[in-house]
Amino acid sequence: ADRIYERRWALTLLEQVLTRLRAEYEAAGKLPLFDRLKELLTRESGQPSQATIAAEMGMTENAVKQAFHRLRHRYRQLLQEEIAHTVAVPEDVEDELRHFIAVLQT
Repeated sequence: ADRIYERRWALTLLEQVLTRLRAEYEAAGKLPLFDRLKELLTRESGQPSQATIAAEMGMTENAVKQAFHRLRHRYRQLLQEEIAHTVAVPEDVEDELRHFIAVLQT
């Protein structure tokens, strides 16, 4: 039961982070780019290459690499912010982040 609860917590947290990130890209008028770049976050087989995304978006591959780097950086910031809301003291954020990753890997 604890494992199921923790897994749901982790997935809910991911959903909240992606929702916030999506809203930021939408506000900046870059929702199509977000929709393509978020596919790269999972590192699953069958995902598009950065070169494919570049061609589809009319960008250079280097521009897509930079955009993906920024997306990952902001994703991590938002994840840390969301986790900070779940801990009693700021010093616990890194430990909770490690726990979060462990929950998702099981």
